[in-house]
Amino acid sequence: MFLTQTVPRQRDIIEVLLRNGWDYMRRLITLGKADEPQLPTPAVLKNILVDLGPVYVKLGQLLSTRPDLLNAAYIDELSTLQDEVPAVPWSAIEIVIRQQLKRPLEETFAVINPIPVAAGSIAQTHRATLADGREVALKVQRPGIDLTIAQDIALIQGIADLVARTEFGQNYEIKSTAEEFTKALEAELDFIREADFTDQLRQNLSQSTWYDPSQIVVAKIYWDLTTAKLLVMEWLDGVPLLSANLNAAKNGKDPVEERKAITSLLFRVFFKQLYIDGFFHADPHPGNLFYLKDGRIALLDCGMVGRLDPRTQQVLTEMLLAIVDLDAQRCAQLTLQISDSPQPINLSRLESDYDRMLKKYHNLNLSQINFSMIIYEVLQITRNNKIRLPSNMGLYAKTLANLEGVARGFNPDINFIEEAQPLLTDLFRRQLFGASPLRSLLRTALDLKSLSLQSPRQIELFLERITSETLQWNLSIRGLDGLRRTLDDSANRLSFSILVGSLIMGAALISSNAQTSQLSLIANVLFATASLLSLWLIISILRSGHLR
Repeated sequence: MFLTQTVPRQRDIIEVLLRNGWDYMRRLITLGKADEPQLPTPAVLKNILVDLGPVYVKLGQLLSTRPDLLNAAYIDELSTLQDEVPAVPWSAIEIVIRQQLKRPLEETFAVINPIPVAAGSIAQTHRATLADGREVALKVQRPGIDLTIAQDIALIQGIADLVARTEFGQNYEIKSTAEEFTKALEAELDFIREADFTDQLRQNLSQSTWYDPSQIVVAKIYWDLTTAKLLVMEWLDGVPLLSANLNAAKNGKDPVEERKAITSLLFRVFFKQLYIDGFFHADPHPGNLFYLKDGRIALLDCGMVGRLDPRTQQVLTEMLLAIVDLDAQRCAQLTLQISDSPQPINLSRLESDYDRMLKKYHNLNLSQINFSMIIYEVLQITRNNKIRLPSNMGLYAKTLANLEGVARGFNPDINFIEEAQPLLTDLFRRQLFGASPLRSLLRTALDLKSLSLQSPRQIELFLERITSETLQWNLSIRGLDGLRRTLDDSANRLSFSILVGSLIMGAALISSNAQTSQLSLIANVLFATASLLSLWLIISILRSGHLR
């Protein structure tokens, strides 16, 4: 248990939580009471994660990809967490590189710059030149980080065990969420995995009818040098997109038109990933989108990716159209289609919440709509209605939000809806006819031919069964057994009540005309029997709980 451990790291965490004034955790840790959780303010939560160190900064960055769990204020604050820590000395990094190489370092590289171009909590990156003159980037894992992450994962799971005792923890399945985060942290340690993602993304983006594939770049992986702790990839010479200085003299292009072309390229590239490939770069923040010297756009750091299955892609495409059309009823229906909540959902309340949200946009021009804010409001509605969505919905929403944020920062005149509408039209065409209309037409023709060949025989069998009276209908209606039992009980009680009433009336008639003592005795017996049966019937109704 978390509270019974006495390791120094645990004491450090408790001290940070108490020092930053998170009263709920103070009560939970010191008294063990599981009251209703009170999250710290977004700024306090960010400070706590920064004070806890680089692994928790990484955890905060992962949390920023889950707007299905946290509202927009927390997402915005955690998105500002910078994965920057003091660089590891070159002497320690050099040892890691030598351990990972199959050949001596001097034979593999002509030059390695000992000063890193970037330093994060998991790894740091150095620029180098291979022996054959090719420029590469070396992403080297920090020495000992695997042990640090293992210790912090145990503590994260311990805290999750505490929070899981609360109603909040049970509603949001905190233990499974913590497990998901810890797996993501562990996966960050495997650079082979990131290299696989990078290769797959480069292959997916190498062809498209929506944009010019030559204008988008994903770094090439040097597999003969890449290991779980050393990632060697093509060096891409450029600057972060928002730092790009576009001017009229560059390539003879108009800066305004070039900005429009770049933002349109980004939208089309990410829409293809989301709605066609189902495999997408899930962290398109400003530092991962580079403007290269030759004018192309590069996607960096493919360690965080998301996946969407075809059914989810179709639902999300329809959801975009429903939002554009301000159709609250359709939004509610589509939300239930992708929900995996075990408990029943109040559909009328869900539709009402969507209608209230979408009405705010009735009188706005499309260019005034912040689409990422709408997505966050959709997730807020699902939280309020206790609807559980798949975890990839958080990555999906965060990807769209980051994309729109970078696009607006680079080109303030961008209109998300105008960019999306022609792509949505093509997506619906693909859903109706497939990527190859001719192939879909031929497949449909074959299905119709098969149906035409089978239909006469099936109709003949159907008619034979009708004429021979062997046709049987097997209907199964869920909940009908309970209704049948209820009707049986009601009919039995009604019959019983009629019987009791008849006994009372019979006893009354005999008593009023009784000429002998025998008749009076019979009347009294009938009265007594009717009274006992009436008492039994009343007790039965009261015990059933259906008096009202």
